[in-house]
Amino acid sequence: MNEQPAGTMAAKAYDSGKTGRARYVMIGGFLGAGKTTAVGRLARRLTDQGLRVGLITNDQGNGLVDTSVLASQGFSVEEIAGGCFCCRFNSLVEAARKLSAASRPDVFLAEPVGSCTDLVATVSYPLRRIYGDSFEIAPLSVLIDPIRAMRVLGLEEGGRFSDKVIYIYRKQLEEADFIVINKVDLIGASGRERLREALAGSFPHARVFEVSARNGEGLDSWFEAVASPAPKGRAVMDVDYEIYAEGEALLGWLNATLTVAGEEAFDANGFLRELAAELQREIVAEGGEIAHLKMTIDPRQTLGGVAVINLVRNDFVPETSQELPDPMRSGELILNVRADLDPERLRAAVDRSLGSIRAVFPGVRVEMRHVEHFRPGRPVPTHREGQG
Repeated sequence: MNEQPAGTMAAKAYDSGKTGRARYVMIGGFLGAGKTTAVGRLARRLTDQGLRVGLITNDQGNGLVDTSVLASQGFSVEEIAGGCFCCRFNSLVEAARKLSAASRPDVFLAEPVGSCTDLVATVSYPLRRIYGDSFEIAPLSVLIDPIRAMRVLGLEEGGRFSDKVIYIYRKQLEEADFIVINKVDLIGASGRERLREALAGSFPHARVFEVSARNGEGLDSWFEAVASPAPKGRAVMDVDYEIYAEGEALLGWLNATLTVAGEEAFDANGFLRELAAELQREIVAEGGEIAHLKMTIDPRQTLGGVAVINLVRNDFVPETSQELPDPMRSGELILNVRADLDPERLRAAVDRSLGSIRAVFPGVRVEMRHVEHFRPGRPVPTHREGQG
C-alpha cells in the first residue's frame, strides 16, 4: 500500500505498508484541553514523514469549529455529528471508509467529543475485534489542561464543574493509557511536579507526558509512544451510566453559524476577540462555568486561512491561535460553546453578546444562519466489550 519512505522509527511504526492495516489513533480529553491543536500537530508531523493521514472529528451537534480549523490546514477530514463515537460507531467506521476511498490513509487520527468517556470499551475494543484486519489500535491518549486538572484534583482553588461533570472528567483519566499534560507553559516547575504526583497517585497505570501542542515542547516523546501497540487484555473500567448521562446533561451545548459582512473591510481578528470577551462576560453573569468556547471566521478566500479564538475557563483570557493576515469584507463565523449552564440561558447570553458586538462594530452586519442549543442526550453505546 504505502511505499513512501518513513524518516524515523516512529514513522515506520505507523506505516500501514508493513501490515496492510491503518493505524487508528484516538486523542481524547475534556473540553478545552487542546485536542484539535495536538491532532493538527501530529497530522503535520506524520504528513511530513511521508505518511497519508485522515482525520475524524466528532460532536454532539452540527457545525464544528474543529473540522473547519483542521480542513483549513489542508487535511482530509470527516465529521461525525449527533453523538459520541461510542453511540455513532457505525458512522465512525463509515467515515474511515470514505477517507480510505479518497486517500487510503496510513493513519487515522480521531478526536472524540470532549464530554465522552468509556472509549476503550465502546470504540477501541470493538474496532479491534470486528475490524482488526483493517485497523491497528494505538494506545488511548487523554489530554488535560493543567489549570483545569489542578482544580479538579483539588490542588488549586478556582472555578469548578458540577460533581457529576467531574465524574466524567476523572473517568476519562482512569481509562487513559497516556495522560498528556498539555499547555505546560501555563504552569511553573513546581506546579508540574505537583500535578504529576497527583496523577501518578490517582491513575498509576497511565504514562504521563508533559507537552505544549502550541509551541511543540515535549511532543517527540509522546508522538513516538503513540506509535506503540495498545495494551491488550486489560479489563475495562466500571462506569455508572446514570451519573455519566446526568453529568453530560448538565452541560449546555450551542453551535451556531453566522454570516459576517462589513460595509468596508474590517479587522476580523479584533472582531473575534471582542465577541469572545462579550460572550465570556454574559456567561459568567449567568452563573455558568465555561468548558470551551471557540470560534472561527473564514473569509472564504483561496489564501489566508481562517481566524481562530479559544476560551477554556471563566477566568481565562480569550486566545487567538490563528489570525487572518489582512482585514476582510465578509465571511462565515462558526461558534461552538460548551458550558455548565442551562442551554436556554446559554442561548440568551449569546443573543445579548451579538447585540453588544453590533454596537461595537456598527458597520458590520451579523446574521444567524443556523443555531442549535441543547443538552447532550443519554449515551447508548453501539457496542461495549469487557476486555480486549
